[in-house]
Amino acid sequence: MTGQTLSKNDRILRQNIVGSRRLSNYFWASVISLGGTGFLLSGVSSYLHKNFLPFADPTQLIFVPQGLVMGLYGVAALLLSLYLWLSIILDIGGGYNEFNQQTGKIKIFRWGFPGKNRKVEVDCSTDDVQSVRVDIKEGLNPRRALYLRLKGRRDIPLTRVGQPISLSVLETQGAELARFLGVPLEGL
Repeated sequence: MTGQTLSKNDRILRQNIVGSRRLSNYFWASVISLGGTGFLLSGVSSYLHKNFLPFADPTQLIFVPQGLVMGLYGVAALLLSLYLWLSIILDIGGGYNEFNQQTGKIKIFRWGFPGKNRKVEVDCSTDDVQSVRVDIKEGLNPRRALYLRLKGRRDIPLTRVGQPISLSVLETQGAELARFLGVPLEGL
């Protein structure tokens, strides 16, 4: 969760969630795009025996197998970068959590992949909330997340997917949300 916003009367809490529009995704999409373009141009240069790269001379490569493999790597990298750029443009995973004490409603919204169910929305009542659960798993693949535990339903994740947030931020956000909803905080 990036930003928490309380309304003027302190009865609505809205948490904005960063999706795929993170700095790391922009970095990797750019790097893979540049690398894929270089590999593809190397493969084309070795096939046509005309240099398309200013910093190397791939015309000296034998097209089969070296130029062909470099061209295939370039196509694969460009397809991967296209996927990354589309997920950034569509902001996959981005959205918000809104807790409204005036209406007694909770709305969890995320953008998904294009198709029939592009918008992922979960609506429930504040009366259905049992607790706010903190999930912490350390080790090789650490996980730190907040979940909304509901009566008779699965736990709903509230934090972003990706790199884990710091323990202090997770504890603070969990405690503020539990205090706002008037429910216990579990898992600490």
